[in-house]
Formats: sequence, C-alpha cells, structure tokens
Amino acid sequence: MAFSVVVLAAGKGTRMKSSLPKVLHPVGGVPMVQRIINTVESLDATAVNLVYGHGADQLQSAVEGRQVNWCLQKEQLGTGHAVMQAVDYIADDEDVMILVGDAPLIRAETLERLIAVKAKCDLALLTVHLDDPTGMGRIIRKDDNIVAIVEHKDATEAQRAITEINTGMMVMGGKDLKRWLVALTNENAQGEYYLTDVIAMAASEGKRIQSAHPDSPMEVEGVNNRVQLARLERTLQSWQAEALMTAGVTLADPTRVDVRGHLTTGQDVFVDVNCVFIGNVSVGDNVVIGPNCVLQDCEIASGAVIEANSIIESASVGEDCTVGPYARLRPGAVMERKSKVGNFVEMKKATLGEGAKANHLTYLGDAVIGANSNIGAGTITCNYDGVNKSKTLIGESAFIGSNSALVAPVEIGAGATVAAGSIVTSNVPDNHLAVARSKQRNIAGWTRPTKKA
Repeated sequence: MAFSVVVLAAGKGTRMKSSLPKVLHPVGGVPMVQRIINTVESLDATAVNLVYGHGADQLQSAVEGRQVNWCLQKEQLGTGHAVMQAVDYIADDEDVMILVGDAPLIRAETLERLIAVKAKCDLALLTVHLDDPTGMGRIIRKDDNIVAIVEHKDATEAQRAITEINTGMMVMGGKDLKRWLVALTNENAQGEYYLTDVIAMAASEGKRIQSAHPDSPMEVEGVNNRVQLARLERTLQSWQAEALMTAGVTLADPTRVDVRGHLTTGQDVFVDVNCVFIGNVSVGDNVVIGPNCVLQDCEIASGAVIEANSIIESASVGEDCTVGPYARLRPGAVMERKSKVGNFVEMKKATLGEGAKANHLTYLGDAVIGANSNIGAGTITCNYDGVNKSKTLIGESAFIGSNSALVAPVEIGAGATVAAGSIVTSNVPDNHLAVARSKQRNIAGWTRPTKKA
C-alpha cells in the first residue's frame, strides 16, 4: 500500500541551550531532520509532511530544495496535536508513517520492517527492548496484541518491570488516524494531546496492533542535549568505520576517523588516524591517506598518496599522484596522473599536468601547468590584481626556478626556463631562458649598523 510520512520536528530543544532548532544540529555532518528525510526518500514515500515550529526560517533554509509539505505547529501542544497539523495532506486510503525528528540514526531497513508488519495488522509500532527503560513508556500486551502504552510515572511496579518501550514511531491507516486524532483530548497533567492515546483507542475497537524492532537501540535514541548528541555521533562513526573496513579499507584506528557525508572507497585503501571526510568523497584502489588529513567533496584516484596534514577541498587527484605533507588543494584544483605537490603548496583553480611537480612552498592559482614541468620552491602565480583574476599558462617540460613570481596574464612556453628569483611579466617563448631580476652589486667597505645607545 502507498504510504506517506509525517516527521515531527517542531520542538525547540531547550536543553540543547542553542539558538539552532534541535533537529538542525548535525550528526555525521548532516542536520538530524535532513538525515531522516534522506532515509525516508529512499523508501519511495508518496509525500513527506514536516511538522515545524521553532526556528521556521532556519529549518526551511536547511531543507530547501526538498519536496516536503510544510505543516506549521504554532503552539506545541503535544505529539497528537503535532500530527493534527498534517491532516490536510493525509489520504484515507494510504498508510501514514509517523517519525520523530530527533532520532537521526533510524535505518531504512528498520522502517521497511515496520511497513511489512503494518501490512499484516491495523497499527504497527516500532518498539525496542532496553536494559534500563526508566522514564520510558512501557508497551502493554494481551495475548501478544499490544493494547496500551503506559508512561513510566503512571506504571505499576509490575509494568515498570517491562523492558519493551515505545519509540514514538508508528504506521497506521490514514482513515483510522484521522478518526482517532479527532477523538484525542488534553485531559491530563500536561494539558497536551498525546499521540500514544490512539493505541488504546485502536485496542478498544479490536484492532490488531503489532510491533517491529530495530537492530540496535541506538537507531531510535533521541537527542535532548549535547551529551546525547555526542553519543549518537560516536555511534554513527563506529557504524561507518565498520562499513569501511568491511568494504576493504584499513583504518589505523577505527575510533579516530570521521565521515561527515558520503564516502566511497576502492580496495586496499589505508587511512591513518584523525582523518575527516566531508560531503561527497570518492577514493580509488590502493590509496594511502596519512594522518590528520581533511578531504571534502573531492575525488582521489587509484594509487594516490595523501601525506600527513593535507587538506583537499572540491579538487581532483589523479592516479599515482602524491600530495603533501602539509599541502592544500582548494576548489578547482586538478592533479593529473603522477603529478606531485609537496609541503606547503597551495593550488586553486589550477591544473598540474601529468608528471609535473611543485615540491615546496608554492602557490598555483588560476594556472595550467603542462606535463613534466617543474615548479621551484617559493614560486607564485600572481593571479589577482586587486580587481580581476588572470591566468598563467606554463607549457610542457618547463622549469620555473625557485622564488619566482609569474605575473598573470602570462605564458611560459614548452621547454622554457625561468631563472630563480625572476619576476616574469611578459610571455616566454618555447625553449627560452627568462631572467628577470636586478643585477647584483657587491659594495666594498660596507659598515654594518650599530645599535644606538
């Protein structure tokens, strides 16, 4: 049966002590609510109805571009009241999955399991068994049918011994849900409309109520403060580290790697300690990544070596290249096969041709460097005049001496040589030597300054 989803994301999250709405705090580099929406989108739901309240502008900005129905909950009057805000988008002939916006680790496989259970009953709950269920609503069963959820404070001693608890996630028919929502009351100590009250309503009608369970309790753990947020972050990272190792990656220390986005890897990849992967990162076979590296939205081809303390952002590293240590590839940097950048080299919107080298202390911006060229230490492509950016073009097998400044726009021909210490402002033809520096003068009898009294 077709199904839609209601995500409850209106809470402020006071205990987070933050101006950011709770559901926008990131786990694995992705806002919690966005992570849930991503998971739901993989299930082919007919619609996603997002119930929001606090921080509406921030929430809408964060989820911009996603196909969601925005359901404003002006006053937070309970979970039942939150679902009421989505009623206009709920059809009688579809199932409705209700999810909470602060449990970001829920897996698609678990939600598929919940949907499968609903296909055989009238109402399906996602429940979990906890070693310590203190403070949680207990699942009450009769003849294997769920008949109620009892809050901890209202439970008897016998009921408190029950370890199966409610997660707040469930699936039911749209027609049933709308009927039960109308019947909800706020006659309780909190003066709120509780969604859990529909369980007793369903049971009183003789409905069959069954449950599905996640593989890990951490899938359904919510976030109320930053301590819990950190716990979920570590859980997610441990899951991702395990997945990487299963896929053929060697991690020097699985507890010291962070994946904050989507990382794809080939075989026999080695990742040293304290590496961070952000956004969409692709790593080929036999890649070695040294310690303390940050890779963001980049592609690393097979056989490349990324030395320690290097940063690669929105760049492409070709086969068998070497980067670093202490190198920085900024957006638009492209390293072709077997090229090399060394310590304290920075590239931006520049292409380093096959076999070309820039080994030390160099800035290459808005440049195209031909194959097998050598860029000496301290070389700078002066690409910015304070208003406009201009390009530097260096031909194949050129040699740029140390401490040279290439003032763009300028072209250095194939096989050309630029003498060390030159400031090049005009084009250099193929196979020419360019010397652009002041003539040295040696002054005899020079007296060094002395310190004034």
